[in-house]
Amino acid sequence: MGERAMNHILPRAEGVRLPVVAGGEGCYLIDTEGRRYLDGSGGAAVSCLGHGDPDIIAAIKAQLDRVAFAHTGFFTSEPAEALADLLVETAPGDLSRVYFLSGGSEAAETAIKIARQHWVARGEPGRHRLIAREQSYHGNTLGALAAGGNPARKAPYAPLLAEMHHIPPCHHYRHGEPGESAEDYGRRAADALEAEILRLGPETVMAFMAETVSGATLGCVPPAPGYFRRIREICDRYGVLLILDEVMCGMGRTGTLWACEQDGVAPDIATIAKGLGGGYQPIGAMLCTEAVYAPIVEAHGAFQHGHTYIGHPTATAAGLAVLTKLTRGGLAARAAEIGAVLREKLEARFGQHPNVGDIRGRGMFQGIEIVADRESKAPFPRARGVAPKIKKAAMRAGLICYPAQGTADGQAGDHVLLAPPFIIEPSQIDELTDKLETAITEAI
Repeated sequence: MGERAMNHILPRAEGVRLPVVAGGEGCYLIDTEGRRYLDGSGGAAVSCLGHGDPDIIAAIKAQLDRVAFAHTGFFTSEPAEALADLLVETAPGDLSRVYFLSGGSEAAETAIKIARQHWVARGEPGRHRLIAREQSYHGNTLGALAAGGNPARKAPYAPLLAEMHHIPPCHHYRHGEPGESAEDYGRRAADALEAEILRLGPETVMAFMAETVSGATLGCVPPAPGYFRRIREICDRYGVLLILDEVMCGMGRTGTLWACEQDGVAPDIATIAKGLGGGYQPIGAMLCTEAVYAPIVEAHGAFQHGHTYIGHPTATAAGLAVLTKLTRGGLAARAAEIGAVLREKLEARFGQHPNVGDIRGRGMFQGIEIVADRESKAPFPRARGVAPKIKKAAMRAGLICYPAQGTADGQAGDHVLLAPPFIIEPSQIDELTDKLETAITEAI
């Protein structure tokens, strides 16, 4: 498989020999031995336009011919300004300020910090508490990790993590009561936020942070109908800022450019990454409203924050080319259309599978929850290692997918996340489902 032992690079897992990537072509990655892998998850929901897109590559090369990098302490750049303009033009609600970063974790850190500085600037320094959700994921830096609700990822770093507070996720399949409608459950799940705000004291809560559609730790769980409208009402009632994390689910992944468009809400602060650069350059962004930013300027003169590579000209040139294709090029709309085909084929292939408990998601962001028993929804124990086995079996079959563990309760439970490029064809979706079925059968 063109494998190479990693001797000097710190690997994601010890003892695993990975194939060496040599090329990319559309929906496929190719290793040094010529073996082709269908990219059924876009890596980690990154490669929305596939691999080797000539327009994105040309935009990057053109920018490199002009200037690769200029520090934003001294210059702005045309691609950064143009990308910010296009993002604001397409953004929901009143999002009007953009801060470019190098990825999702940096975007989450920035969102948390600007929320805090907003309240300091407003003369309410007692508002320092962030509420997020269990089974969430917001990044791997210490602030983002603390905000996330994945216990396995957090455990080694617990003494270093800032105080955060968590309410249960919005997950009807796992947490709905027998006979409870999705709408009623969504109201109940959202009301947990109000209860937590009141428990902590509204005067101490600065923001609520949530993935619009849950990603890696729950496997593409969309919110129940009305959930985020109720969340927005609660935040407004108590003056709490709403931060929506669309690092994984945004930029067309769910079939609309912004996932929250489908929920009829707009955040005060939003984070994006992954699909913004499509993997062609590392880039993320934090967006906020003028109402969030203006008090900071008035009180402090500027947002006290910064990274070396914010607004990187080459990265923003790539992001501008990607976003142009998603919007004016119609590929976000295609994600809705081809996503319906993906969902239909997943339902046909796995809808009655004895070890598939739930198929869920939106657009080109679909998850399959693997269970030991469909009737009771009992998960496989973590030690069984079902998700890692599916990943290995899928790679042997020539499929890249994104399985993960801890789906049911943070420890037990397995799912497979699927997020193919928006350019995938129906015949390639058949290839995906064939290879995935082979992998699941082999693993179980």
